[in-house]
Amino acid sequence: MNTRQFNLKSIRPEVLSTTINDTMSGDERFQNLVLRPIVKLQSDLLIAVFKNYIVKHKSGFYDLSIEKRISYIENAIQRDMKFRNSLKGMIIGQFTVEEYELYILNSSALNKRMMRIVKERILSNIQLFEKPELLTAV
Repeated sequence: MNTRQFNLKSIRPEVLSTTINDTMSGDERFQNLVLRPIVKLQSDLLIAVFKNYIVKHKSGFYDLSIEKRISYIENAIQRDMKFRNSLKGMIIGQFTVEEYELYILNSSALNKRMMRIVKERILSNIQLFEKPELLTAV
């Protein structure tokens, strides 16, 4: 095993909630063995990137209700192609060459899975997206 491949795989966290079995599809197997651990590894970066997205777009995110914040996050990930491609790059950059070769065989379906997992990760941390001055005023 080459050094890059070994290093990439060795730093990935274990995702205890995932299962692997013989009946699952190749895409589901890739999702559970590759995508979920990488998204978990990149979680802090994904949150920081979304915080920066909020600031750069000056859209009044902080004034939105929780329902509208959820919609805002979903729309940013689905419709802002520049942002979406940036997120994909953060995940794909953590692939081994072998994983990348598997990914390109069905990239469209795997991108959908990837973005759904990223969206879930950001939404599960929605409480972290408050006005910066509110977080420091204690």
